[in-house]
Amino acid sequence: MREMEIHDYARQLLEAHGPKAIAEAAQNAIDLASKGELERARTWRHIEDAMKLMRGPHQS
Repeated sequence: MREMEIHDYARQLLEAHGPKAIAEAAQNAIDLASKGELERARTWRHIEDAMKLMRGPHQS
């Protein structure tokens, strides 16, 4: 996936699923890595990172 596609997909996931989308992306990456699908796992980590940036810093 290109950078622009990753950020578009990340934005769509956040809009559709809210904060739990980040956990879902992380779980997808873990599942794929455990199956040896490292390139797809890297893509999901990239999507996860993009969502974290969009979300911004934690507020207390």
